[in-house]
Amino acid sequence: MQTHDDNGINPVMGTYNRSPLSFVRGDGAWLETESGDKYLDFTTGIAVNSLGHGHPALVAALKEQADKLWHVSNLYTVPEQQTLAATLTELTFAEKIFFCNSGAEAIEGSIKTARKYFADKGDDGRYEIICFTGAFHGRTLAALAATGNEGYLKGFGPPLAGFRHVEEFDVERVKSAITSATAAILIEPIQGEGGVVPVPFTFLRQLRELCDAHGLLLIFDEVQCGIGRTGKLFAHQWTDITPDIMSVAKGIGGGFPLGAILATEAAASGMVPGTHGSTYGGNPLGMAVGKVVIDTIAAPEMLETICQNGLALKLKTASVIDRFPDILSEIRGEGLMLGLKAVIENKKLVEALRDQKLLTVGAGDNVVRLLPPLTITLEEIDIAVEALESACEDLRATENALGKIVDKTVEEA
Repeated sequence: MQTHDDNGINPVMGTYNRSPLSFVRGDGAWLETESGDKYLDFTTGIAVNSLGHGHPALVAALKEQADKLWHVSNLYTVPEQQTLAATLTELTFAEKIFFCNSGAEAIEGSIKTARKYFADKGDDGRYEIICFTGAFHGRTLAALAATGNEGYLKGFGPPLAGFRHVEEFDVERVKSAITSATAAILIEPIQGEGGVVPVPFTFLRQLRELCDAHGLLLIFDEVQCGIGRTGKLFAHQWTDITPDIMSVAKGIGGGFPLGAILATEAAASGMVPGTHGSTYGGNPLGMAVGKVVIDTIAAPEMLETICQNGLALKLKTASVIDRFPDILSEIRGEGLMLGLKAVIENKKLVEALRDQKLLTVGAGDNVVRLLPPLTITLEEIDIAVEALESACEDLRATENALGKIVDKTVEEA
């Protein structure tokens, strides 16, 4: 497979620290290289391939729509948008939907929606968004400002104004951050990139109460934790509260670029013609695929299976942690969005698992994310756990060998 031009130069911009692995086909929870090696995929494109690879219903929906119509833009009515939007409003708090193509776009649009809500009420001075350390909201400028990670912001000029960051899930700190300029609070119900950190339900409830008391909008970022990943269609549905605005992407397209902003009618009241747009957003291909994804995952039996399989994976992984406390320390998360906290450097664990033909992805707080397809089977979970055991055995042997080398070097010195 050619990755460089005739001069040995890779023409792809070098923004990613890529593995040399590349794949030519996928089937369910498995990816296959050109040479025929098969890997169990517990990354799923970073929680994107919700129904795995090559799901027959998704392939059929895409092919059927591709034979009819791909794209017309939002200059015209797109019936497929109406259909998917109606499904989403039936299943959630939302009354209005805006379709886009990615999580970062959904976050940008959610921020604009919140600010426009207050501007239309004659309160232009309310534009600030309260966010949380450890969050990740995307790579565009407003999403980066909301994320607040200095490493991501460096080199791109001053961060966009209007974002305040609160450390820890502490309601008193949030109260202190609220000013006359505050428009909304933005939070992930489970922080993904931050290390699979579930936000306590009591804290989410306190945020809802704060927003109601101060007339603020509550925005949930469910780009990674939504679309059945936790065993509910959306992670906040484990609680008895709802947001005013929600950002959705990743799993909703099952691998096809698709995102959405979900909002109450009141929160969306400022978004009138000319305020926002997306050339590709809501294209017929994406809508056809998204409808199948939502219909499949929202089925009660599917969500129950996700819960059961997630619990099985969590318990089996916990037993491995008990055997290897020098390598692993904790498993956390909900459903099939799990974070395995490592004692050793998490990058080493990801590499050791890859050597065992199990694909995972790192996160903050020295965590390795386990994000299998929501269609994963118990048999495949057992294969993954066996790979984890083998990886830990190899890592222990390597670490012990390195320790002996260090000890010998110290003695000789």
